[in-house]
Order: sequence, then structure tokens, then C-alpha cells
Amino acid sequence: MAPLSKAGAALTALREDLSGEVFAPDDPGYDEARTVFNAMIDRRPAVIAQCESPEDVATAVRFARDLDLKIAVRGGGHSVSGSALGDGALVIDLRRMHEVTVHPGAHAVRVEGGATMSHLDRACAPYGLATTGGRASTTGVGGFVLGGGSGWLDRKCGLAVDNLLGVELVTADGSVVETTSEERPELFWALHGGGGNFGVATAITLRLHELPGMAIAFVLYLPENGPEVMRTYRDILEGGPPEASGGVIFLTGPPDDELVPPHLAGRLVCAALLTYAGPEERLRKLAEPLLALPHEAALVTAIAYADLQCMIDDPPGLRNYWSAEYLTGAPDAFVDVFCSRAASMPVPTGTQHILFPQGGAIASGPADYPVPYRDSPWVVHPFGIWEDPADDERCRQWVKDVRADVEPWSTGAVYLNFTGDEGSDRVVSGLGADNMRRLERVKREYDPDNVFRFNHNIRPA
Repeated sequence: MAPLSKAGAALTALREDLSGEVFAPDDPGYDEARTVFNAMIDRRPAVIAQCESPEDVATAVRFARDLDLKIAVRGGGHSVSGSALGDGALVIDLRRMHEVTVHPGAHAVRVEGGATMSHLDRACAPYGLATTGGRASTTGVGGFVLGGGSGWLDRKCGLAVDNLLGVELVTADGSVVETTSEERPELFWALHGGGGNFGVATAITLRLHELPGMAIAFVLYLPENGPEVMRTYRDILEGGPPEASGGVIFLTGPPDDELVPPHLAGRLVCAALLTYAGPEERLRKLAEPLLALPHEAALVTAIAYADLQCMIDDPPGLRNYWSAEYLTGAPDAFVDVFCSRAASMPVPTGTQHILFPQGGAIASGPADYPVPYRDSPWVVHPFGIWEDPADDERCRQWVKDVRADVEPWSTGAVYLNFTGDEGSDRVVSGLGADNMRRLERVKREYDPDNVFRFNHNIRPA
């Protein structure tokens, strides 16, 4: 840490040089600027730099390096693990940088580093174009994509990172660089799953796909029907087209939802969500076996993709603990175990017990990238969300219990965007052991001092 006199002079200079706002702990607005999506995270950075350009980001990086401050990067979204903040660190806050520029003729889009899925999806919608995005409109695009990127369109369009065309990056020495498959190709490879380890992504360019329509079937069942629902859904997806996706979700029936009958409000329910990247009539045919099961409510409709992205948005300010396990398959024995665990799910809370499908374009995508979960056909995602701090232990334990239950079917690989800090071994599981050695060499070249360490960290070789 630099002497106070030097730090004070440097902070004054940063305030003058930055186009955006700078917050120190005694400044009005500091507490609001350090508040993140997950209410369990309460950290006090030394400085928060709300940047408005790549030049701002480079200035902030050099400021931190001069003062020997750790650097955390805040994109546009959740940062459930709290990696967007660090006690005593400089936070580079990108949320003011959220411009989205669509190039419809090239089927490409340039997205600034602080944009959310809502910014991206709404900008692309008028052109009938889309790309794989997160399953919530509030997800930050940058962290989502560079971490791999799984969503409703991944079976049709591939993982988000499979659609990555280029990245504008501010590196640890404050340089602004461009990287593509032809320019700095090894760095570009590392960004296909390696996340924020190599610099601050101030903009990314993504491939877009034609999306002439979107439709969903959302069906609610009593929880005791869960095993039959899951088997039916499994059979539909395993024999279905790549346009189909969705998930089976155990959740608390929302009290103020028009679709949810009053007798299910505040109770455990089982939901099947079948999504279809195409016309409603094809979705209806595919959904017939789910609708033939005894159910309490159903919605089958065409829907704008950007509106679908908002369906399971969760509000900020709740307490979050997430994890995941990727599976070798979903046999009947697994289904029984999964549904049994639903009975102990914390209810009523926002917690969800989820099974997502993979396959399709995910499995057939580039095998070289550091995303070792690509070949798994199914993923379990225990999604802990609650309000009362008194529930912290039981909610976190439930997530851990889900992981333990499904271990017999686990591949060992994991999508790191679905997890928080679960230790260095899980980081290796999320990137692959062979990939990790290659990633460490890239880290050594672009961030030898491990400046960018508030993440699923890759250490320099």
C-alpha cells in the first residue's frame, strides 16, 4: 500500500482524469455504489471507479498498480460470489458502459462490458436476431460469455462462448488490446471459459442467429407428480430437436402470479418449462405428453425472446448461494433421488431445484475450448435464494446436499458461472486439468502478477 500522501494525490488525479464517477469510503453514494445483487456480500473497497470508456478503465488499472491495490471488476450483472468487490481493493465498475451495436448484415453485435442481457436482447429483437444469453435479463453479458454461457438457446445456437468473435480487453499493464481468432489467438482461446483472469473486457463481439419466433409451455404440477413429469420431460428432450430446451424446476408457488392457482401459493410445486426456438404450433406438438399429465395450471404461448428472458428474474437484495453438477445421464434412479431432495427444499423462499438439458449444438460445438462440461447431457442447478439471515445455514446446506445426492451421476466437470467460491479444485473441474496448464501460461503472459484475482482464479504458471 502506498503512503497516504501519495494515495491522496493519486485519488485526486483519478477523480480529475476519469470521465465517470469515483467513490471513496467517505463519499456520498459510496454505500449504494458498493451494493451488489447478493445481500450476503458486504465488502468495503478502497475506491470504486465507475468507468465510461476503455480509456477510463486503463486509467483505473494504472492507478491501482501504482498504489499496489488489488483490482476487482464489476460488470453489469449478479456476481453472486461477490467477486465484483474486494475489501480494500479498487473496483472497476463497468455499468455505465452498456451500449449495444447490432450489425444485422454481418449477423454480429458489439456489446460493451457493463451491458446486461436485457440491453443485448432488446437491441437485437427488431432484427429478428439473437444469440445464446443467460436465463435472466439481469445477467451481465461480459462475465456470462467469458465464463462459457448457458441459456435457453444453447442447444440451438451453442454456448455463448461458441459465438464469441472478438474481445476488447484492458490488460494488467493498462494496455487496450483487441483479440480474435487471428489476432492474439492464444489469448482469444483463453477467453473461451477463462473469464476475467486476463484483463477487463470493455467490449465483446458476438455472432447472431436468426430467431423468427419463440414459444413456451409452462406447466405446474403437484410435487408428488415430479418423477413422472421429469421422466416425460427427459424423454421429450432426449428425442427432441435442438430448438427445444427449458427445464424442470421445483419452486415455491408465487403468491401474486396470475398463472398460479391460490391453493399453490406459498407451497412447493413442480414446473416443467419447455422452450422452443420456433413457431408455437411446433411447440404445442412437442408439449403434448407434458400436457397429458395431471396438472394444476398451464401456459402455452408464443413469446418474445426478450420477454422469456425476464420470466425467472429474481430481485436484488436477497441472499444467494448457487452450485451445479453436470451429469452422465438422467436415469430413473437419478430422477427419484432428485425429486426426493425437493421435499427438503427451503419453502417458502425463492430457492429453486432445477434440471436443465444440454445436448444439441452444445455437444457438437468446438471441443478445444476450456469448457469440459460440454458433453454432459444434463445439469442439476440448486439455486438457493432466501431473505432471512437466520436461514443461511439450512439453505446453504440444502444446496450442498443436492450436490452430494447426485454425485453418483456427476461427470466431475462444472460450469463455473453457476458456482461461487468452492475451492481451487472446482476451478480445475470447471476448466479441465489439461486446459488449466495452458491457461496458466496465458495468464503468465498477460497478468504475471495475478492482478485480476477476484474470480475463479487462474494463477500464472
